[in-house]
Amino acid sequence: MATLRAPISRDRLAELLSFHEPRIELRDTRAEVHDDHVVERLRFSIEGVGDVRGLLTRPNANGGRRPAILYGHSHGDRYDVGANELLDGRSYLLEPYGPDLARAGYVTLAIDMPTFGDRATVTESAATKAHIWYGSSLIGQMISEQAAALTYLASRDDVDASRLGAFGMSLGATLAYWHAALDTRIQAVAQLCCYADYATLVEKGAHDNHGMYLLVPGLLDHTSTGEIAGLIAPRPQLICLGDEDELTPPRAVARAVAVTRPMYEAAGAPDALEVVVEPGVGHQETEAMRHRVAAFFDRELRPAGG
Repeated sequence: MATLRAPISRDRLAELLSFHEPRIELRDTRAEVHDDHVVERLRFSIEGVGDVRGLLTRPNANGGRRPAILYGHSHGDRYDVGANELLDGRSYLLEPYGPDLARAGYVTLAIDMPTFGDRATVTESAATKAHIWYGSSLIGQMISEQAAALTYLASRDDVDASRLGAFGMSLGATLAYWHAALDTRIQAVAQLCCYADYATLVEKGAHDNHGMYLLVPGLLDHTSTGEIAGLIAPRPQLICLGDEDELTPPRAVARAVAVTRPMYEAAGAPDALEVVVEPGVGHQETEAMRHRVAAFFDRELRPAGG
């Protein structure tokens, strides 16, 4: 007879990931004013890490406190990009999100994750091995640093800390929903192209399509991605996928949804979970995804159009 596993708690997940929010301090900022938005180039000091680059976009008009989005950059085997994705985009994104979100009235922040951008002096493999040998994980470090970035974002005079969202594609999607599972300051989550049941990926031999940063000792003995996403309930969550994406094969998506959806129902918020799978689409943002993300954040973070 199979042994039933107890549901994971937020505290247990934090322990499993070695999640610990470090202190963060803004050291330098430089603003660039464009016709329809402002870019702030930031330098942070993060406890235990040191210097970390951040990029922030915001509207160029003074509109008081605005909703804000913590942006998780993707992987795509481009370690040189990192937070620059917010301004420059990627081949699988329709256009950069930073200026687009600023024009829509949001303050949006991205920081370089370990091994990416200005921090690409250490390889993902080396960073992952060091974490595993100490019983921790690179993804846990990433999410811990995202929490610190959120603390900075929420502290800004132009941000309404009661209207914080998280967003990302691929690696950024994982950062968004795993972080939101642990951090209830995040009020709404939209994620693209990285939601799938890992045990099913292992069964199908498809798990090696994902990066080493995701290695967490004993993860599948304690939880699943569907359950992690379910910890966000009852807060709104939008999941967009393509049915031909090798990172999220349909069977793995269906198994994850079969765990996440009942958790939303149990929380009394079945309609707060949106899962959209587009036929004939691979690891790529589509126009429909872009429109859904915009409508989702407008509905959840700007209910009165503020």
